Amino acid sequence: MTPSKTSPPTSSTTLAPTASTPSTFTLFKRFWLHMSPRRRFQTGLLLGLMLIAAFAEVLSIGAVLPFLGILTSPEVVFAQPRLAPLIQILGIQTPAQLLLPLTLAFILATILSGLMRIVLIWAQYRLSSAIGTDLSLNVYRRTLFQPYAVHVARNSSNIIAAISSKIGSVIGFLMSALTLISSFFLMFMILGVLLLIDPLIAVTAFVGFGLVYMLVIALTKKRLLRDSKRISQQSNRVVKALQEGLGGIRDVLIDGTQNTYCDIYRTADQSLRRAQANVGIVSGSPRFMIEALGMVLIAVLAYVMAQRSAGIAGAIPVLGALALGAQRLLPVLQQAYSSFSAIRGNKTNLEDVIDLLDQPMPSEGTALVKPIAFEHDIKLNNVSFQYAKQSPMVLKNVDVTISKGSRVGFMGSTGSGKSTLIDVVMSLLKPTQGSLDIDGQAITTSNHRAWHAHLSHVPQSIFLADSSIAENIAFGVPKALIDMQRVRLAAQQAQIAQTIAGWQDGYETFVGERGVRLSGGQRQRIGIARALYKQANVIIFDEATSALDNATEREVMQAIDGLGGELTVIIVAHRLSTLKHCSHIIELKHGEVVRQGGYDEMIGKAL
Repeated sequence: MTPSKTSPPTSSTTLAPTASTPSTFTLFKRFWLHMSPRRRFQTGLLLGLMLIAAFAEVLSIGAVLPFLGILTSPEVVFAQPRLAPLIQILGIQTPAQLLLPLTLAFILATILSGLMRIVLIWAQYRLSSAIGTDLSLNVYRRTLFQPYAVHVARNSSNIIAAISSKIGSVIGFLMSALTLISSFFLMFMILGVLLLIDPLIAVTAFVGFGLVYMLVIALTKKRLLRDSKRISQQSNRVVKALQEGLGGIRDVLIDGTQNTYCDIYRTADQSLRRAQANVGIVSGSPRFMIEALGMVLIAVLAYVMAQRSAGIAGAIPVLGALALGAQRLLPVLQQAYSSFSAIRGNKTNLEDVIDLLDQPMPSEGTALVKPIAFEHDIKLNNVSFQYAKQSPMVLKNVDVTISKGSRVGFMGSTGSGKSTLIDVVMSLLKPTQGSLDIDGQAITTSNHRAWHAHLSHVPQSIFLADSSIAENIAFGVPKALIDMQRVRLAAQQAQIAQTIAGWQDGYETFVGERGVRLSGGQRQRIGIARALYKQANVIIFDEATSALDNATEREVMQAIDGLGGELTVIIVAHRLSTLKHCSHIIELKHGEVVRQGGYDEMIGKAL
């Protein structure tokens, strides 16, 4: 997609109208169904680990009260009925003897809490990476298996953005949901401990903190949803700007439109990062207000307890336990709120990823299929095609028969329907009306893969991976399984073997991204060699020789013509001279067959 000299791309970032979106719970349920049973089990284990970590956290809070008590008032602690069984077991006779056991118990509880946090972080990150790999592969796999019409109708930048960035947001959504659950569990356990220490203060603190967060949630709910949509849309636009600017770099350099694309990228990226910053601000800002409120509460509590007790020494254990409880409770409250904000902020990304995960997979998957019988002919029976119901017919009542082993050429001006017709012949597009028959058997969605097994396609624009010549000729074949003898034979038939032999690394020469280190003619001939390597019995050349000079084109066509009578060759071209070796030529105009015949006959009709 390259910029036009007359109409450069715009940089508008207007958001699409807001449509009704499913609830967060509905999205989470759909997402959960796409996780493998193994990942669901592991997620359940992680939640259990979170609850154990929460219990360890509460244990450390509970241990501080007797520890501080034994430091300040050992007699009072020694007289506690709850400690009587422990005192009896340990054979302790004096209050001072309790200091070492309670100190060790407090240290042990604190270390256990810290270790559980480390284990929890390890488990979270390992599971996140595993789920991320599963999801991204699933989205990629399902996308690759979609019909050609689906790929034509949408922008690849949406897919790239989903796999490269939105999957991470979805993992964040899942981890935030688990964190929210464990935070609530920990919150109520801490609250229970604080209630045992001082019910009035505990309830006052919990209600006060909770009201602050509820107020913040009410004020920011719509803003988070709006920023969520903006993050999703601008992620797509950022990838689209990168694809178009780098993909059309020749035209960008020639036309001097670098600033135009920089403006498009800056607008999209700035909007994306601003929305992400807004979510971060909303998620993190209540913490400081709550911390200040907590300190005020502790100060008031210290004053009140000092007034109603014999002295501050008697209040220290309770104050210490409450302070530690508050020190644990405030981060938990903030963690719960941050998790809620992250869930809201990632909701639209989750919806986008789930839509891709919901893409149907064909029943045959990647399994090898047995080729359909092809002994006689390919027939287009009264084929008409339109890309959408509102669009005009691209093909109109096309009746064509291609005999096995023949050389058939299709010609016509741009927009005549040649490429669409070839897509129908390859069963990439399903006819709107009529049918594609192979030896009298109609090709449908249930058997089109069996027809694909016969086909090789050489397009006008050859895609070359940034790998070696051999890997590009045997495209899609693992390097260890490449048959170099077939590679050399295919290169020889495509009239490029001699050129490759002249390169220092030969078939191990790297072609660069999209074959940038090769000439146009060399790229086309590698594309032809790729089709010949497949050893299919139907080869379709869609303007494949357009980048070759006349002499090379003639040599390639002569080589193809001499491949044997069992090979069926279909050639699409603008020029009649390209189709000189074809046994039958068909001319299209506005989607209809206007004339057909042999080469000499077509020349006569043209005159």
